Amino acid sequence: MIRIVLIDDHAVVRTGYRRLLSAEGDFDVVGEAASADEANALVLRCLPDVALVDLSLK
Repeated sequence: MIRIVLIDDHAVVRTGYRRLLSAEGDFDVVGEAASADEANALVLRCLPDVALVDLSLK
């Protein structure tokens, strides 16, 4: 299982990614963040294998 965190300031984008990834059996979305500060804490807490990050995060 690949542990993933979703980092995007748009909730609808995070929801879309979560739905797409949940349809696949090999991915486990372990957390979501809407800001860089939230993302930093989330990554340190969840220790994901992959982080999907919005490049224009506000």
